[in-house]
Amino acid sequence: MEKKNKFTLKALRINNNWSQEETARLYGVSIDTIKNYESYKTFPDVPIIEKILKVTGMNYDDIIFLPENYGKTVSINETKIKKYYN
Repeated sequence: MEKKNKFTLKALRINNNWSQEETARLYGVSIDTIKNYESYKTFPDVPIIEKILKVTGMNYDDIIFLPENYGKTVSINETKIKKYYN
């Protein structure tokens, strides 16, 4: 099975030779919003994701909307957990 490439929102913008201003216009958001998406400070809601998919012609599974480590801000030590609950 061939592994498909996935693209961040920034990579999509750059590959299409779009400025942040042009991308914001195409997606119907502000430039600051684009900057926040690209730096993973915020992520698009469903209507904006649908617009991004329509504008870029990409599939949802081919776009990286969140960093790989999103939601993994705390390291859990299983030994400590077992000790606590036993």
